[in-house]
Amino acid sequence: MQKNSTGLPERTYRFLDVISVAFVVVLLVSNVCAVKALRLTDLFGGIDIDGGTLLFPISYIFGDILVEVYGYARSRRIIWLGFAANALAALVFSLVVALPGAPGWTLQESFSAVLGQTPRIVLGSLIAFWCGTFTNAYVMARMKVITRGKHLWARTIGSTIAGQAVDSLLFQLIAFAGVWPAALLIRVILWNFALKVLYEALATPATYAIVGFLKRAEDEDVYDLRTDFNPFRIGL
Repeated sequence: MQKNSTGLPERTYRFLDVISVAFVVVLLVSNVCAVKALRLTDLFGGIDIDGGTLLFPISYIFGDILVEVYGYARSRRIIWLGFAANALAALVFSLVVALPGAPGWTLQESFSAVLGQTPRIVLGSLIAFWCGTFTNAYVMARMKVITRGKHLWARTIGSTIAGQAVDSLLFQLIAFAGVWPAALLIRVILWNFALKVLYEALATPATYAIVGFLKRAEDEDVYDLRTDFNPFRIGL
């Protein structure tokens, strides 16, 4: 079988496109939902998160699965695909909000409130996604080599702790510092991080099942022994 410069075989996969599409959809929906701050409970002084937290952690589960089965290099291409999709969505939303509404259409204010994301939110989303997701992918890939493929649970949770710490801090600070009260901002950062990691931990049995299925179905289990981890390299 022909291989590329990283030693990865040049081949097609049955489920890689499905996971890629699901990954991008989760990102797009999460970014729209992130505009709203949610109060889950008044316990512990109040648990506040942004709406995207309900779905966004799934993107990290997909990210772990991509790295574990298909390797960092293929995951890197899909991360860039997600980044491009987010940027395009933000651009289109901004354009549609800016264009004049048709006579008789009275929902401009509501439409703008939901989809008219400020430049800070767009910038925060793109930077946090890029930095957090690549942190997660790198840690996941390196831990797989170090552990020789053992202890998947430790690798998924460990990489999520690293990636989500970067993502939660960067997004909230860039998007909402000075906009939300400091106390609310701190609570959202901390609870977002804690709940995202808990989400990953609770999803561990499902992650094991999906990874096992994909490795058998795709006959693939990449170890990033000779991978170039440069995030700006698009090719394999």
